[in-house]
Parts: sequence; structure tokens; C-alpha cells
Amino acid sequence: MFTYMYKQKSAPDYMLLCLTLALLTIGLVMVYSASAAWASYRFEDPYFFAKRQLFFGGTGVVLMLGMMRIDYWTWRTYSKVLLLICFLLLIVVLIPGVGLVRGGARSWLGVGAFSIQPSEFMKIAMIIFLAWYLAKYQKRIVSFKKGLVPSLGLVLIAFGLIMLQPDLGTGAVMVATCVVMIFVSGARIMHFALLGLLGLAGFVGLIASAPYRIERIQSFLDPWSDPLGSGFQIIQSLFAIGPGGLFGMGLGESRQKYFYLPEPQTDFIFSILAEEMGFLGGLAVLLCFLLLFWRGIRIALGAPDLFGSFLAIGITTMIVIQVMINIGVVTGLIPVTGITLPLLSYGGSSLTLMLLSIGILLNISQHAR
Repeated sequence: MFTYMYKQKSAPDYMLLCLTLALLTIGLVMVYSASAAWASYRFEDPYFFAKRQLFFGGTGVVLMLGMMRIDYWTWRTYSKVLLLICFLLLIVVLIPGVGLVRGGARSWLGVGAFSIQPSEFMKIAMIIFLAWYLAKYQKRIVSFKKGLVPSLGLVLIAFGLIMLQPDLGTGAVMVATCVVMIFVSGARIMHFALLGLLGLAGFVGLIASAPYRIERIQSFLDPWSDPLGSGFQIIQSLFAIGPGGLFGMGLGESRQKYFYLPEPQTDFIFSILAEEMGFLGGLAVLLCFLLLFWRGIRIALGAPDLFGSFLAIGITTMIVIQVMINIGVVTGLIPVTGITLPLLSYGGSSLTLMLLSIGILLNISQHAR
């Protein structure tokens, strides 16, 4: 009966697929528009970042379509192995001379002409493992010692390794996603309240332990206190969003991309989009993400088993949290942290892993009621 139930496959969620491809296309156009000037200056090729984004996006789409054809419960079998491999990669990347340092963080491993970011792989591996754990031991989750501590403890170990790089943004997305998964599995609110207080104290400690994080908090509260230093990025981001107005300055007409906003094709791509396409363009992108969130939750609610439900919730939550943090940063609502905008920002590991994750979500939709 169990096997027969899983053979009932329908068409994938075409709205989710179309939303993904639409956002990916918008991202490709905006990466070229945002990076052409910088790429011409640095690499003497205005299409440098756009061509690489096309390659990463094409690879990601192939992976997405491949994942869509692999039945999602297959990942239960390999959940422990995937998690172990990602833990080993997080340790290897910390070895001097092996891990590549960019932007002050030792977060990349070189693979030929390209590089991978193990922390991005850890996010999806942890979601898959936690979905398996919560589905198998759901009754334990109400127990603080037997359920909550083991699951969160593993997440915090991974978070600790990511913080050694350091990469607070990626670590925060992973932890927040896992907390949501554990919460919806039935964990008690009182336990979360107690852990929340400990987490807040730990977060304050992380900020106090690194001077550059304190500078980011100060620049968030008053960016004009250091307009050429810690407050530079947020000021330039707001200078991009403000003149965009309702309809924008026109595609390709951004001024801030001309060496005012550092590498605008990555974390601050939404600022350039808002400058060129205006409030309506930015609103359209956010609406696409809102619809993507709705389809993801709908798939989770219709999944035929707990593993599928938790896996869909984890993937959807990861995307939404990353969007919220990125938009919050570029609009000055939260302190600056290195988080890309899913499907839009330039990137290799982040883009391909995001499309791979959506491929798994699309497969769950084929089995959803």
C-alpha cells in the first residue's frame, strides 16, 4: 500500500516552475545591467558576469529538471551521508591554503576555474536530514532532552563551523530555517522561548566578539556617522532606490552601478533593480516571491507524508528567509550582512543550489494531493 501510494504521480506545479524561470530571467538581465560597467573596467568584457550567470543558471536549470525526476523520498536514504560530507567540507574549507578567502571570509573551495561554497551545500543537506529526523521522531520533539536538544544541537554545530569562516548571513539563514521546521513539527513554545533567550545572548556575544559587526550595527543605526566607511554600502543603496520613484530611470540607466555601489550584481542587485525599474518593478519581483511562497506552502500541506511536508517547508522557508534578509539589508531595515537575493543575484553555488532545491520541491508537488 505504501509503494502504491507513491506511484500516484501528477504533473509538477507549473506555476512554481514558471515563477522560478521568470525570476531567473529577470536576474540574468539585471546581473548584466548591474555589472557591465564594473566588468568592463576589471575584465575588459561587459558580459563577463552575465556569461557566467548564464552558465550557472543553465547548470542550475538542468539540475532542477533532474531533481524533479528523482522521487523526493530517495533523499531519506542519503540524508546522513549528505550531512556528513557537508560537515567534512566545512572543516576542509577552514584549512589555511585550502580554503579560499574572499571578502574576509574563508568560505570557498577552488574547483578548477570555479569555486564552491560548502556552507550553501550545508543548508540543503541540513534541511533534508532534519526533515528525515522530524518525520521519524516527531513524537520526541515535545521532549526538550530527547527531541529538541539533539536536533538543534546538530544545527548549532554546523552553525559554529560556518561562523569560523566567518559567514553570519548563511549561518543565520540555516538556523532560522531549521527553527521553523522544528517549530511546525510540534515543539513546545515554552522551550523555544527559553532557547530564544539563550540565542539572543549568544547573538549579542557574536556581535561583541567582532569589531566589524559592531561597526555594522552602528552604521545601521546611523549610517551617516561613517559615510565613507561602515555606512557606505547602505547609503549608496538608498541613493539607488530613492531616485527610482514609481517607474524607475529605465533599464540600464542606473547611476549607482558606476562604481558607487560595490559589486552591485551580488547582494545589492535589488537596489539597482529598484533604481532602474522603480517601485512597480521591485513590487513585481516581491509579488513573484510571495506567489512562490504560497505554492511552496501549498505543496507542503498536500505532501503525502511527513518527510515530504517537512522537506517542502524547509526549502520554502529557506528561500523566503533569504529574500527577507536581503531586502531588509538593501532597504536599511536590518544591518548589512552578506546574503544574496535568491535567483536574481550573481552567484555560482548559491544559484545552482537554489535551483536544485526548487527541483526537489517540484518533485514533491508531483505527489502532493
